[in-house]
Amino acid sequence: MKSISDLLADHPFFAGLPVETIELLAGCGENVRFAADERILTENDPADRFWVLRTGRVALEVDDPPRGPLVIETIGPGELLGVSWLLPPYRWTYDARAVEVTRAVALDAACLRDKCDDDPILGYEMYKRFAGLVRDRLHATRLQLMDLYGNDAS
Repeated sequence: MKSISDLLADHPFFAGLPVETIELLAGCGENVRFAADERILTENDPADRFWVLRTGRVALEVDDPPRGPLVIETIGPGELLGVSWLLPPYRWTYDARAVEVTRAVALDAACLRDKCDDDPILGYEMYKRFAGLVRDRLHATRLQLMDLYGNDAS
C-alpha cells in the first residue's frame, strides 16, 4: 500500500517538488473514496480542502434552474479538484459530483494555508501551480461556452 507521500510524489501536479516538501504536504492529506453520483462539493459551501484525483471521473457543474445542472468540465486521474480553498472567502464556486467511483487524496485547506504562510517559498510555488490550473480551467470553460452558444453553420 502506498503512503500519501508516495501518492503525491506520483502525481503530475507535484512533479519536481523536493521529497521534504512532498512529505510536508502529505501531513495534510488522507485517502478518500466517492461512490458514483456522490456529491463532493456544493457551490457556496466552505472550501476546506482540495482533492488529488487518482481514479475515476468528476463532473464540475453549475446550476441552471430551468435546465438543472450543467456540466462545465469533467476531470479525471492526474487532475485536481478545487481551487477555491486558496483565496478568501474560501467558498466553492461550483458543484462537483463523482461520475463513477473515484479515489483521491484529500488535502486539508487550513493545514496547507498554514504551511504556505510559514514557508513563503512553498506558498509561492503552490500559487504558481494553482494559477496554471486556474488558467486551464478557464480555457476549458471558454471552449464549453463556445460550444454551447456557438453558431450552427448548417
